[in-house]
Amino acid sequence: MTDSAKNRNKNGENEKPRGPGVLKITQSILAGAFGVQSSKNRQQDFSSHSAAPYIIAGLIFTGLFVGGLILIVNLVLSSQ
Repeated sequence: MTDSAKNRNKNGENEKPRGPGVLKITQSILAGAFGVQSSKNRQQDFSSHSAAPYIIAGLIFTGLFVGGLILIVNLVLSSQ
């Protein structure tokens, strides 16, 4: 089956290939952050999709992670 045949809907019209969903991107970012991403999933992430959603999600995750660490440190230091 050719790529053009795979991207046809039931009316025979070509449809744009869909990118990864939010859940797939989140799973990939979390697996990569904790170092448990399989090479199969990593290859899949970077072979057929734009890197932009992964970069944006990675920046958001990093910001939340650093913010959470700052909050925990402040809570611990204020209780002494």
